[in-house]
Amino acid sequence: MDRTSLYRTIWRWHFYAGLFVMPMVVILALTGAAYLFKPQVDAWEERAWRGLPAATTVSADQQVRAALAAFPGSRFHSYRLPRAERDAALVHITLPDHAMRDVFVAPDGHVVGSLDPEWRIMQVVHDIHGQLLIGKRGSWIVELAASWAIVMILSGLYLWWPAGRGLAGVVWPRLGGGRKVVWRDLHAVTGFWVSGLAMVLLVTGLPWADVWGSAFKAVRAELGWVKGRQDWTIGGAAAAADEHAEHDHGAMAAMTGAMAGAMPAGMHRMPDGTLMAGPAMSGVSLSEIVAEAKSRHLPFPVIVTPPGGAQPFGGKRSSAWSVRSDTQNRPLRVSLTFDPMTGHETSREAFADKHVIDRVVGYGVAWHEGQLFGLLNQLIGVATALMLVTMSVTGFVLWRRRKPADRLGAPPLATVPPRMGGVVVIILVLAALLPLLAISMALMLAAEFAVLRRLPAAARWLGLQGSRGQVA
Repeated sequence: MDRTSLYRTIWRWHFYAGLFVMPMVVILALTGAAYLFKPQVDAWEERAWRGLPAATTVSADQQVRAALAAFPGSRFHSYRLPRAERDAALVHITLPDHAMRDVFVAPDGHVVGSLDPEWRIMQVVHDIHGQLLIGKRGSWIVELAASWAIVMILSGLYLWWPAGRGLAGVVWPRLGGGRKVVWRDLHAVTGFWVSGLAMVLLVTGLPWADVWGSAFKAVRAELGWVKGRQDWTIGGAAAAADEHAEHDHGAMAAMTGAMAGAMPAGMHRMPDGTLMAGPAMSGVSLSEIVAEAKSRHLPFPVIVTPPGGAQPFGGKRSSAWSVRSDTQNRPLRVSLTFDPMTGHETSREAFADKHVIDRVVGYGVAWHEGQLFGLLNQLIGVATALMLVTMSVTGFVLWRRRKPADRLGAPPLATVPPRMGGVVVIILVLAALLPLLAISMALMLAAEFAVLRRLPAAARWLGLQGSRGQVA
C-alpha cells in the first residue's frame, strides 16, 4: 500500500511537470537541434561572399574604410578575418542609429553585402532557445522549464523502473500489445534512453540561465574560483553589470559611441567624424595586427578589436589590440592582446589557462552546442532532440487518451498518505540547487492548499479529491 501511494504521488508530480514542460521541451529541442549546425548555417548564409574573384587585394584598413564609406556616419567595431584568402572579410560596425551591421568586404575592397546581426538565422534561433525572444523574462521561463524537466526525468525514471519485469516495455517497446501499450511503451522507453543525454543538456545549459548562472557566478567569486574573464553569458546578458554580452548589440553600440570621445592608439578620426583603424601619426595599424593574427593560425572565426573597443562576455575596454578565436569548440579558444604602439604581444590566454571550473563549463558548453568533437557530437544532439520530441508527443497522446471530458485528467490522489522517505531528501536537494524550482514548488503548494482545495469545482477539475469525492 505504501508503495502504491508513493507511486501515485510521484505520478502526479510527473504529470504536472510534464504538462508544463512538454511544450517548452519541443521548442527547446527543435531550436537546440538547429543551433547545433550554426557553423554550417552561417557558412551557407555567407555563401555569396566566399571564393570571390580578386585581381587585386587591399589592406584590412582599406576594407574598413570601404565599409564605413558604404554606411556614412557609422563607426568601426571589429574585424573578422576571412576564412580563406578569397573570402570577404566581415567588418562589424555601429550605424548612426546605434544599430549594428555586419558588412562584407571583398579582398579587392568592394563592399559585397551586409546583414543585420540581430536577424541572422542562427541569432534568431539562439534568442528563441535562450530567451523566447522576450529578453530576461524569457530566460526565466526557460530556466524554470529546465528545472521542472529535471523533476520530470527523475520521476519518470522512478515510474519506469522495471521492478522485476522483463526487458520488453522497459528497454524496447512492445509493439504487439495494442495501441494503449504501444503508446505507453514508446513514451517510457524513449524517456529511458534519452534521460541521461537530456540531463547532460539541462545541466550544461544552467550556467547560461539568469538566476542559476548569477548564483553560480556569486559562489565562484566567494570561493575564489575565478581566473580571467568568464567565457559565457548569463541570461543573454553580461557576466557583470558594467559589462556587455556577446550578443548585446545595443551595449556594443553604446560602447562604440563612447570610443568616439577618445583617441586610442592605432586609431584616427576622419573628416566626417568617424573613428578609423590605422595610425594617424604613429602606432600599429589594423593591417599589421591582422597580418600577425593570420600568422598565428587560430581557429575560425578570428575577431580583431581595436584599442578602446568593447570585449566579449563582459570584458572591460582594452587599451590594446585584441585578437581572439571565437570558435564554438571552447577548448580551442585563444585570446591575445598586442601593444598599440609597438605591436608586441602583451598577453595570451588559452583554455588551459582558465580555472578548472571554467574549463569544466567550457567542455559542457561545447558539448551542448554540438562542437566538442565535430559531426558525431552534432548527430548525438539531433538524436537527443528527436527523442525529446517523441517523448513529448507520446506523453500528450497518453494524456488525451485518458483525459475525462470534465477534468484535467491528473492521476488520482493516493487514498493513504505516502511515506516519502528518501524522496523528501531528493526534493530538498533539488530545491537547494535549483532556485526557480524551489520558488515555483512553494507557490504551487501554497496555492493548492490555501485556495484550490477550498474551491470544489477547481478541486474536482484538478483531481484534488479523494476516491469518495471529498477534498483531500
